[in-house]
Amino acid sequence: MDRLIGLDVGTTGVKAVAISPEGQVLGRSERGYPLATPRPGWAEQAPTDWWAAAESAFDELGGEGALGIGLSGQMHGLVVLDEAGAVLRPAILWNDQRTADECREIEERIGLERLIRLTGNRALTGFTAPKLLWLRRHEPEVYARIAQVLLPKDYVRLRLTGEHASDVADASGTLLFDVEGRRWSREVVDALELPWEWLPAALESPAVSGRSAGGVPVAAGAGDQAAAALGIGVDRPGPVSIVLGTSGVVFAALPGYAHDAQARVHAFCHAVPDTWEAMGVMLSAAGSLQWLADTLGVEPAALAQAAAAWAPGVEGLLFAPYLAGERTPHADPDARGAFVGLSLRHDRGALARAVLEGVAYGLRDSLELLRALGVTPAVARASGGGARSELWLKIVASVLDLPIERTRVEEGSAFGAALLGGVAAGVFPSATAAVEACVDVGDTIEPDSAWAAAYEDGYRRYRELYPTLKPLQPSG
Repeated sequence: MDRLIGLDVGTTGVKAVAISPEGQVLGRSERGYPLATPRPGWAEQAPTDWWAAAESAFDELGGEGALGIGLSGQMHGLVVLDEAGAVLRPAILWNDQRTADECREIEERIGLERLIRLTGNRALTGFTAPKLLWLRRHEPEVYARIAQVLLPKDYVRLRLTGEHASDVADASGTLLFDVEGRRWSREVVDALELPWEWLPAALESPAVSGRSAGGVPVAAGAGDQAAAALGIGVDRPGPVSIVLGTSGVVFAALPGYAHDAQARVHAFCHAVPDTWEAMGVMLSAAGSLQWLADTLGVEPAALAQAAAAWAPGVEGLLFAPYLAGERTPHADPDARGAFVGLSLRHDRGALARAVLEGVAYGLRDSLELLRALGVTPAVARASGGGARSELWLKIVASVLDLPIERTRVEEGSAFGAALLGGVAAGVFPSATAAVEACVDVGDTIEPDSAWAAAYEDGYRRYRELYPTLKPLQPSG
C-alpha cells in the first residue's frame, strides 16, 4: 500500500495519520485513554492503554500494508519493565511534579554546572532521571525488579516490533544523555548509580529500529516536539516552531550544539541527524484557556470569540499562566497562576483575552532566550490546537513581532513521525528531503503594528509578576 503511517503517543490519546509520499493525508485515527492523578501534582498512565490505542489506530489505517512507520510521543515519561517485559507500575508522566527533592539531589550530587555541561540541561521535575531516583527512594520493591527503562513511544515500539530502542531526540529529555555527543552519558548514569544495562539503544530518528509483525520498517522516531517541528518544516535553522498545545513551546533548529549556561531553555538533539535544537517550554498554554473554559462552563471557541471584543492590554488586566508550575524560564514547580488588575468592567471575554495574551508573553520569554543563543528568526510556524484561533495567532505574532505561518497539514507530531517512517522505508533519502517533498505553507498571520505599543508595555508588566524575576539576558 502506497502510504506512510505516523503514530503519536500523546498525553490524552494516540493520534495516527496515513500520508502519501507527496504528503497528502489519506486517513486519520484517534484513540483516547485516561490520565490518573492519584495525588496532587502526580500524573500517571498505564502503558498498556497506549499500546491498545496505538494498535487499534494502526489497524484502522491499514498499518501492516504501509511502506513505513514512524513513532513520536510525549517526552520524559518513565516506563519500567521487569525481566519478562511486563510493566511494573503505571508510567510517571512529563507533567508529574513529585520529584523536586530528587532534582535537588541530582544537582547537588553532580553539581549544577557540571550537569549542564554534560547534558545541556538542569534537573527538572518532568525529566526521567529524577523519576528513577524517586522510585529508588519511595518504591524500592519496584526499583529492585527493574530490568528495562523506556520512554512512552518506545513501549509502543516494543509491542510493535519486539525491540528495546529509543532515539537521540527523545533520549535527550531523560537527563541521562550526552546531548552534544548524541549518546547516553556514562558520567551521569554512573554518578546517579543507575544500571547501564537498563538503557535502550539510542538511534538517530530516521534509522530503522525494527519491523512490525508484517515486516514494515519502523523508524526510531522522535519526541513529540522534534517530530512536530519536522512536520511543519523546521528541519534546519530558519523558522522557529511555535506550539500552542496543552503546553506551549518555542523550538529552534541550531546549526551546531549550543546550550544556555543556566539551562533556562532545553538543549536537545533534533530529529535530523547531526543537528540540534533549543526549546523553551511553558507548561500551561492552550491548557490555560481550557482551564478557564472548564471553570466558566463554556467552550474555548466561545471564549476566544468573546476575547475579540477587548482591546490589546485588556485595560491593564494580566494573566500569569503558571497553573501547573513553570519550566521556561523559571524552572519552578511551585509557581502558580494569577489574574492581576481585575476591575468591575472585566467580563469573561476580558479574562479570556488576558489568558491569550499571558500565554503569548510566556512564549516571548522563551524566544528571548533563544535569541540570546543566536537564533534570529524572520518567521515562525505554528501548530497545536490553539493555532486554529486566528485571534490568538495574531496576538502571538504581535507580541513576538514575527509573522506566523500555518502549514496546509495540521497533523502535528504524527505527520513528522510519518515523514521519518518514509526515510526508514527508503521513500525519502533524508529527513530534509521528506520535508521538501511534503510540507507546504498555507496562510500567514502578520503582527498588528497598532498593537505593538500595548504589548511592549504589557510584556514589561508581565515580567514583574513573577516575584524573583531577573531580566532575560545572555548568560556567560
